[in-house]
Amino acid sequence: MADSRASLPPVLYLVHRIPYPPNKGDKVRSFNILRQLARSHRVFLGTFVDHPDDRQHVARLAEWCEDVCAVELDPRLGRIKSLRGLLTGEALSLPYYRSARLAQWARATVAQHGITQAVAFSGPMAQYLDVPGLQRRIVDFCDVDSAKWTQYAADRSWPMSWLYRREGEHLLAFERKAAMDSDASLFVTEAEAALFIRSAPEARERTQVMQNGVDADFFSPANCGESPYPAGGPVIVFSGAMDYWPNIDAVTWFATELLPQIRRDVPDARFWIVGMNPAPAVQALAGEGITVTGTVPDVRPYIAHADVVVAPLRIARGIQNKVLEAMAMARPVVVSAEAAAGLDADPGCECEIARGVEELVRVVVELLCDLRRRDAMSVAARERVMRAYSWAAHLNVLDRLLAPGERNSNVEMQGELAHGVTSREVGT
Repeated sequence: MADSRASLPPVLYLVHRIPYPPNKGDKVRSFNILRQLARSHRVFLGTFVDHPDDRQHVARLAEWCEDVCAVELDPRLGRIKSLRGLLTGEALSLPYYRSARLAQWARATVAQHGITQAVAFSGPMAQYLDVPGLQRRIVDFCDVDSAKWTQYAADRSWPMSWLYRREGEHLLAFERKAAMDSDASLFVTEAEAALFIRSAPEARERTQVMQNGVDADFFSPANCGESPYPAGGPVIVFSGAMDYWPNIDAVTWFATELLPQIRRDVPDARFWIVGMNPAPAVQALAGEGITVTGTVPDVRPYIAHADVVVAPLRIARGIQNKVLEAMAMARPVVVSAEAAAGLDADPGCECEIARGVEELVRVVVELLCDLRRRDAMSVAARERVMRAYSWAAHLNVLDRLLAPGERNSNVEMQGELAHGVTSREVGT
């Protein structure tokens, strides 16, 4: 980093997955936080690298970081290591992301550079915040992960239902403690913040909302490129990391339950599943009228040249980046009610929000058959993103929390925001 930055205050930033490149949902948010922190701080980043392709990007982090500790994490070995939680009585997510090397680096770095402020991205990374010298600790939970595990349990048979339910219970206990040990807990939507407050009422005054944004210059119709689609019928697209269970569930459900009904009215409709690391269940969907791409060099042409973008997630938390990116690229988007929680958009005008098979099928068919409506929704979607989803505006919450001498006013602001969240969402 340039010498001119030497006078900036240092900050410790702990992330469960390398925040570059920003090519999946959590990395989009963690990367934009990194850029925001680097504007006013010297960033010391501790993170994990859980995919071989990401090792090549560690050096690039020097553009925003003064120092980086990037620890290799083999997901297979991590899952074995996580089973220690069954013996220790803790959430399995904690030993999965536990590293003696990272913990030692964090302590040494805080001591060497006199770091007093730290930001942990995702709940499990809060286990690294118990470091002498830190005076201000912020945890960006993003979503209530404990609730996600509990939701998974409802769709599984024993013993996985028991294991997921256990994870939800134990992770919530950790989240509650982490929230009380920190100065602020951040969530991506008011709905997520309200959900956490219902489970952890003692953390009400420490809970805030920091919404997601979208890079509307990068995800712009001006950057649509050439169409990747061969000639044929209209294209329906889903984009996302295809080794992530909610995405796997969404495309499987869409391909098997919704697409056959859509084709009764639009026989030549095609479904493209665009995203890295497609799981075997996703690869098995490929066939007549369904294409599974795997990793693509640039997702934007696939979004920009689609007739309709869908996000039919049945298990969803927070704001879906894939929805904001498609809206930014001026495409009509059909979102399940579960995936639309916290989305600031006008249904029927700027996007379509539908619940259940019948309603989702109906709105997709209507958009495929009505070019004028698709075009009008595309324009309105882009305008909504430009008005409401600037990263800089949303990340100002973090700037205020880290501002020198703002500790007392931060507490007041947290209390006001928490009251607003609970009065609107919890009904207190």
